[in-house]
Amino acid sequence: MERLEYDLLFRWFVGIGVDDLAWDHSVFSKNRDRLLDGDIAAKFLSAVLAQPRVRRLLSSDHFSVDGTLIEAWASMKSVKPRDGSGEPPAGNGRNAEANFHRQTRTNETHASTTDPAARLYRKGPGKEAKLCFMGHGLMENRHGLLVDTCLTPADGHAERVAALHMIEPRADRPQAITLGADRPMTRRTSSTSCAR
Repeated sequence: MERLEYDLLFRWFVGIGVDDLAWDHSVFSKNRDRLLDGDIAAKFLSAVLAQPRVRRLLSSDHFSVDGTLIEAWASMKSVKPRDGSGEPPAGNGRNAEANFHRQTRTNETHASTTDPAARLYRKGPGKEAKLCFMGHGLMENRHGLLVDTCLTPADGHAERVAALHMIEPRADRPQAITLGADRPMTRRTSSTSCAR
């Protein structure tokens, strides 16, 4: 919102004139919710892939899948025991000091109060656990174009499950297709499904 006050490129991109007033900050929150509820990103990707000029570029034989961690918009201080026990952090204010060292927290025993769907996930040994989701993309290998996406809860099998889910509609054909992916990491599992 601050950049809209002085950045002409931002104003041009969203269609605001030089002398027009910028929107109230709540406009972004309302529109974000509308975009998520309306599944606009998936509809936009489908419309782009349906264009004849794009369809000619797409391979139907060779694909790759990759995933990335997407940090949740939730503080680690929002992670509380599921059973309701636990003491509030000492101190005054909403953002009081808390020391979580030597405390065991798992997805089975704890959840975020601000984003219950986010899961504690650690990228590797010795790394800190964060509240995350996993984003997955399916690319065709001829030109490296993105052909499908999926967001799942973070766990060690999410990328493989998402890959199978995204490649399944393309597998109903007589010729074989290939699917490349990263080496799987060992993690505890939970059920994962992608919404189309």
